[in-house]
Amino acid sequence: MANYAHPEVLVETDWLASHLTDPKVRVAEVDYDPAANYDLGHVPGSVLFDWRKDINDPVRRDILSSEAAVDLLRHAGVDDDTVLVLYGDFNNWFAAFAFWVFTYYGAKHVRILNGGRKKWIAEDRPLTKDAPKPPAGHFKGHPGDPKLRAYLDDVRTALPEVKAGKLFLVDVRGPKEFSGEITAPPEYPTEHAQRGGHIPGAKNIPWAQAVKDDGTFKSREELDQLYHSKGVVASSPVITYCRIGERSSHTWFVLKYLLGYPDVRNYDGSWTEWGNLVRTPIEKP
Repeated sequence: MANYAHPEVLVETDWLASHLTDPKVRVAEVDYDPAANYDLGHVPGSVLFDWRKDINDPVRRDILSSEAAVDLLRHAGVDDDTVLVLYGDFNNWFAAFAFWVFTYYGAKHVRILNGGRKKWIAEDRPLTKDAPKPPAGHFKGHPGDPKLRAYLDDVRTALPEVKAGKLFLVDVRGPKEFSGEITAPPEYPTEHAQRGGHIPGAKNIPWAQAVKDDGTFKSREELDQLYHSKGVVASSPVITYCRIGERSSHTWFVLKYLLGYPDVRNYDGSWTEWGNLVRTPIEKP
């Protein structure tokens, strides 16, 4: 598949259509707004993961706990050897976030549907409003892989390395967010930080440049050119960030799995954390 480093992490719509009744495959739609997506019709057999309620902690500004992740996946009928196919709206923003979270907690067979909900519907494939009730799974998982996640202190500590060109910070937001002209994308006008700009030394490579018009990922050659043109290469560690971590998880997925970069972490605190903190440095043009 397009000569990707790890092609097994992507599945095409044809593959999914032929595996909808496979007992070793589970499908989940990950939505920011289920009422506008899942509830109107979804891939037959797919369970719903509500991004806000299921993938995030209900009290803390954090992803769900390892225990909650285990419970969620077991409730979805996931075993340790189950192939879990994720898809969603916004060109798989939130599906990529769930992929990152579940991989962080030890899921070994997570996949993303190339093109997501948009492509499935564009191809006039079947939809249903029926919510499945799969038998409980036995997923075990683990407490979390520190090699996949960056925290505030990790980014602060890394700033000298960023300045020296020994570590890359990739800001995947749009150019106007990066420059500080706006503090949130148009889709989320009320969810912003007090300050606009970017983390010092960050390179702006918007997430959307990695996908085609139909929401599928660009070829390996096109993706290599995209990141190499900004000097982001596999020989140095990379930390991705955006506003709340969902768009940056999309780029994390591209760099780690499609291009095979060995050391990529997602900073999910992102700009809503960095841009709101007292005495945290920022840059503006």
